[in-house]
Amino acid sequence: MRVLSTVTGSQGHARAVLPMVRALAKAGHEVLVCLPPHLAEVYADSGARVEPALPDFIAAMQEMRQLRDNLDPALLGPGGEVDERAQLIGFAGGPQVASAYRAVLPLAEEFRPDIVLRDGGELAGCLIAEKLGIPHISAPSGAGNLIDPEGLHALLNERRAELGLPCQDDKFSIYRYGRIDCMPAGYTFNAFDSVEPFRYSQPMLSDGSAGLPAEFAGLSGDKPLVLASVGTSLPVVMGMQMMGIEMPDGMMDPVDTLRAIVGGLSLLDCHAIVSTGGLPVEGLEAGPNVHVVDWVPQPLLLQCAQVFLTHAGYNGIREGVRAGVPMATLPQYADEPHNAERITELGLGAPILDVTPEGIAAVCERLLTDEKITANVRSAHRQMLGLPGIDAVVAHLESLAAEHTAPAAS
Repeated sequence: MRVLSTVTGSQGHARAVLPMVRALAKAGHEVLVCLPPHLAEVYADSGARVEPALPDFIAAMQEMRQLRDNLDPALLGPGGEVDERAQLIGFAGGPQVASAYRAVLPLAEEFRPDIVLRDGGELAGCLIAEKLGIPHISAPSGAGNLIDPEGLHALLNERRAELGLPCQDDKFSIYRYGRIDCMPAGYTFNAFDSVEPFRYSQPMLSDGSAGLPAEFAGLSGDKPLVLASVGTSLPVVMGMQMMGIEMPDGMMDPVDTLRAIVGGLSLLDCHAIVSTGGLPVEGLEAGPNVHVVDWVPQPLLLQCAQVFLTHAGYNGIREGVRAGVPMATLPQYADEPHNAERITELGLGAPILDVTPEGIAAVCERLLTDEKITANVRSAHRQMLGLPGIDAVVAHLESLAAEHTAPAAS
């Protein structure tokens, strides 16, 4: 089987698809991954052929700005604002999708895939699959959870018309062959109606060859461990600032947010580990109980943590549930505010509303002793462990490809 995988966005998007790409390659299938240049390193040891063919972040953002200036009023919020729903629709169906399609199609025609596995927020792969007459399926994605298929329908048909593809009547055409998710039933983060997914338990990204760094493995067991990670979220925003792109409305400066996190955890009687994602740390005043590092083996550390302070990215949520750890949420932009609200609704954690050291400390301290939230997380944890593993995803894709034999491409 030959699989074309298309990925865009941040490293979080790439890492959500990576386990499936690795498993497909390990099973002996040929995999071609097409993505922007800044994501290529994620797939360096995946076993797949990697082509950095999709538009880079700057080019995509410039095309998104063109869409914003000419956005259909029907996509705007009640006050005429470009709200979260409109932003995600633009991300999925804007002019940059046509550019990505044109860049990837020649590679796809040469590769002749049997199926397309796309990042949930990447739609050029869907259109390429339509062109080639093969099935396509979406991988787990925070952005994908917030894309309204019905709201996207007209905009995506504009892209089809622009590219000479037949327009689609089915408003759920992006899920014609289904989608994949990594959360148990009853714990969906989808904001809009969608098709029932194929559910699986995503493995740890670690290959198991490395253990905890000695400085963390040697921490005493007489205090709880709180892990705080900004993931790829705040570094992406810093990068946007460097490009001259304004921060999302109402968002704090990333360095100020990091400073508040370190200050809050310094107030707690715990071991705290803060992963900065490479943000500047000059001037941070950390207590002796706080370890500030650029990167941590997050899935491994979560197995011994009692609280996870997270920006509420979908990858982090999945890892938190898989480890059975209550989550303190500090969302920044895009799908994160929705995810944080959903975590609160499901009783898997609590939001940080007061972004001061004192406010952060109070939420984390509450989660260390909240028996109801701990019980809720345990239930979700056990249900996630009951899902089929990564081999089931490979078998599912094999079945889809076998059921839908592609006609000759026109």
